[in-house]
Amino acid sequence: MSATRLSLFLEDHPGLLPESGEIAVMGAVSGLDLSGLPANRLRIVARMKPDVDHLEASGLSVVADVPQEAALAIVIVPRAKPEARALVAAAMACAGEVIVDGQKTDGIESLFREMRQRCACGEAYSKAHGKTFLARGTPEAFADWAQAGGPRVIEGGFSTRAGVFSADGIDPASRLLAAALPERPGAHVVDLGGGWGYLAAAILERGGVEQVDLVEADRVALDCARENLSDGRVRFHWADATRWMPETRADAVVMNPPFHAGRKGQPELGARFIAQSARMLAPGGRLWMVANRHLPYEKALRTHFREVAEIGGDTRFKVFCASGPSRTGG
Repeated sequence: MSATRLSLFLEDHPGLLPESGEIAVMGAVSGLDLSGLPANRLRIVARMKPDVDHLEASGLSVVADVPQEAALAIVIVPRAKPEARALVAAAMACAGEVIVDGQKTDGIESLFREMRQRCACGEAYSKAHGKTFLARGTPEAFADWAQAGGPRVIEGGFSTRAGVFSADGIDPASRLLAAALPERPGAHVVDLGGGWGYLAAAILERGGVEQVDLVEADRVALDCARENLSDGRVRFHWADATRWMPETRADAVVMNPPFHAGRKGQPELGARFIAQSARMLAPGGRLWMVANRHLPYEKALRTHFREVAEIGGDTRFKVFCASGPSRTGG
């Protein structure tokens, strides 16, 4: 795994760590082994709230933005290539000396080849289906990568950024769900895992809506949502959607739940969204949900709701409406 490979790389390069100065760790996720690094000098840059909570609980310093200057930067390569390039560009801007670590399935080999054409890269340390290597370069050599990681405007005038879900266009499943929403979903609606705000925008177009709570774990996506939604009825929450609760019970929950956590596919994550939606709904509230057709969410829906109906979809996705929430279903 990435953590073991990074630790072994540091052990094999004993003179690599600077004796003083901050060390920026970018793209950090829960479970990352940083035991070979001086904890008091680490500045962890993480965007997902569950990861931030876990890292802070371990006593590490987590910051929202990349430090302006660091003695060394470490990039943990994410799955999205534009985001990976943006992180490398930011690391070069703050440190100039960067350790890059990633899995083959996340594109580390192609990233290594691309970086060798732009800067000096040491020999790659290969282990556990991935690579770790040291790179030294200048911000100018990666200026185009930094620009590509900035804001982009897609269909409908929505602003997104590299690495957020559906950064390049409106997600087709979310589009199906938006079309299926009733004319009057309720006065208080929760957009659970709301991303950069597409579904919330659709909710705000419906009648009778007085408050929309947009709950999103990805800080960057939430920042995009703030840009996209200027309506005063929206409240933005950087939170773990499987744990967050509104101040008052909601009339409706709308969601297109994720089924990945970081790099790992976790279909049970959607089931946790379903359970949490039942807890936050008023007795007469309803859940509106879309999911990939192959995902077996019917059992979870029937566990937490008395009435479940598939109301639409296509060959790839299915749209559900569930009512009669039960908060005793587990």
